[in-house]
Amino acid sequence: MILIAACLVAFFFGSIPFGYLIGRVFYGIDIRTQGSGNIGAANALRTMGKTGAAAVLALDALKGFLPVFFSRMFFSDPAIHAATASAAVLGHCFSPWLAGRGGKGVATSVGAIFALSWAAGIVSAGGWVAGAGATAFSSVGSLLANALAPFTLWYFTRRPAYVAYGVFAAVLIVYTHRENIGRLLHGREHTLPLLRPWRKRNEGNPDRASY
Repeated sequence: MILIAACLVAFFFGSIPFGYLIGRVFYGIDIRTQGSGNIGAANALRTMGKTGAAAVLALDALKGFLPVFFSRMFFSDPAIHAATASAAVLGHCFSPWLAGRGGKGVATSVGAIFALSWAAGIVSAGGWVAGAGATAFSSVGSLLANALAPFTLWYFTRRPAYVAYGVFAAVLIVYTHRENIGRLLHGREHTLPLLRPWRKRNEGNPDRASY
């Protein structure tokens, strides 16, 4: 019962669609109809600018961090911590408030990793910076950040339940990025707005992204 209750709380907290709410309340837009249609920070940057994107990024990360932080505070079982992390990310990706649709889970997942192990969280965040910085594609950074999670969580915690979460998150992020992976393979992926000038300078080619 404790496990079920913790997961339910984490799922519904994770399901709060901050990207959608910030767009509606502060910018008067439905982010689902703008840019890529995703409610995450990358599309918020395209449609709401740096301030809106920063707010979405911080709040989405907190959706993963806080449930896991409190589960670790009140429960000693690592399986509860890992299940809580999984539920929060699933809530974000499949929000009942948006008819089962949601974001791609990256910020929420990294927030959960930080709560499980701050050192592993730093490595995952660094993976995102390295991947996105090297390619100008947010999706590459997102995939790399979560691909590192099983290894870093094992290295820093030695807890199988945490590693299981890392594997789950890595697989889920690949699933939510399946369209991005297709665009990457065909050379049509959209670059991150902040990194477009960097890519132009280094490749000498016009940006192929339409938004």
